[in-house]
Amino acid sequence: MASKSKSFQIAPSMLASDLSSLGEEIKQLEKAGIEVLHFDIMDGQFVPNITFGFPVLESLRKKTKLIFDAHLMIADADRYLEDFKKAGCDWLSVHIEACPHIHRTLQQIKKLGMKAGVAINPGTSLEQLNGVLDFADFILIMSVNPGFGGQSFIENSFERVKELKNRIGNRKVKIQIDGGIKKENIREAVVSGCDILVMGTGFFSFKDYKTAVAELTKQVTR
Repeated sequence: MASKSKSFQIAPSMLASDLSSLGEEIKQLEKAGIEVLHFDIMDGQFVPNITFGFPVLESLRKKTKLIFDAHLMIADADRYLEDFKKAGCDWLSVHIEACPHIHRTLQQIKKLGMKAGVAINPGTSLEQLNGVLDFADFILIMSVNPGFGGQSFIENSFERVKELKNRIGNRKVKIQIDGGIKKENIREAVVSGCDILVMGTGFFSFKDYKTAVAELTKQVTR
């Protein structure tokens, strides 16, 4: 999926899919050309919700070769990094607000053979990322406060993306955004500098996923 000057990926957030038939949902996403599946992992401590666990990821891993992108909204993430690798995750992002030894955490994720990401909340200054940009494969900009799906987009998020793009400079660090991305603002997200677009209701509100991919890509490439 690409515009004339900018490539991007849509990563459907599986929390917004039909949870009663995840295996079938993944089949349809594969047919639609999706390459990345995003899993929100919440523990009820760092955020006030509980979602997917290891058995779910392990069972779904047997059904697809698509990239599993796990966003850890959990406390004490270091305890579970190896478990997420065993469960089949390819990309793993941890919150800078939840990891007191963020460099060590990122190094361990990479040592396990996964891409390492740093997630940052809307209220956290981007200056906090200055010391980790050389250690991360991607930065996840939260454009809603983490913990629940279906929230409204926080309006200054694209300005934060532009600022982050400047901070990244020539580093090969991708920018992911999560929260409130939909047909109406997907073009601005890509133009601002986002490489990976996590989409929940903005994607799954389409009944047909091939149509969703076509319509969303059309918004960017028009």
